[in-house]
Amino acid sequence: MLMVKPLDQKTVLVNSFLLTVVWGCRQWYKGVTIEKGAAMFKQVKQSKAYQDVVDQIQEAIMAGTLKAGDLLPAERELKERFGISRGTLREALRVLEQKGLIEIRTGVTGGSMVREVNSDTLSDNLGLLIRNCAVSLNDLAEFREEMEGGVAALAAQRAGEGDMATLKGLLVEAESNLNQGRSGWDAFIRTDEQLHLALARMSGNLLFLTVLQSLYVNIHTYYVKYLPRNKALLKENLADLHDIVAAITSRDCDKARSVAQSHVRRFNSYMEQKGAA
Repeated sequence: MLMVKPLDQKTVLVNSFLLTVVWGCRQWYKGVTIEKGAAMFKQVKQSKAYQDVVDQIQEAIMAGTLKAGDLLPAERELKERFGISRGTLREALRVLEQKGLIEIRTGVTGGSMVREVNSDTLSDNLGLLIRNCAVSLNDLAEFREEMEGGVAALAAQRAGEGDMATLKGLLVEAESNLNQGRSGWDAFIRTDEQLHLALARMSGNLLFLTVLQSLYVNIHTYYVKYLPRNKALLKENLADLHDIVAAITSRDCDKARSVAQSHVRRFNSYMEQKGAA
């Protein structure tokens, strides 16, 4: 029986990011013509045969040559086209399945079917890593610092008057949550999440929004495990939100970036302190 190792943390994270970028730019491939049939795939190099198979099938899916719902050729035919063993082919198909690009069905009507490539599919791997705390605090902080700093800067540049009103309304809601005492803490955290996602929408960049949605839906496992929970810390969080919104409403891109990055660094240090305790 073929045993396929799960993708490691770094590989899954890189694949999620690269696939998200490719999906966002997929329109560029619409004009590319790749002949279907025997000429669509070529024999692979034997050193890393399974990876070559993965790359060829992935390229065909991203180019639109293989579309959602299409079945890949039967195993025997794929083995002949690629010039590989059955075990190597199955390893490649399992990797493609882990990436969310195909679905392997068993039975008489089974086979390998191409899945719909969309933002939900592409954020699954990242969400799984975050939800299971499989990313180190340092890696998570570096990722968030660059991502959220850039988003805040773009929001300061691109947000409209209606967007400014939305941010101010969320600040009022956050303050109200905090004033309710401990019973309002969960609501405050949800409002904080809404404000950050609002910034991602204001950036006007679909890739930022897709990645940050996956991040914020799943990051609570880190908060529960590592972040101290007390009123003083939540008030500090609220003060940071006020500073970020103030920078955005004044159209100060550099200030918005700096405040957002400082916020991530400081709160990551709190999580590291609790994690080391």
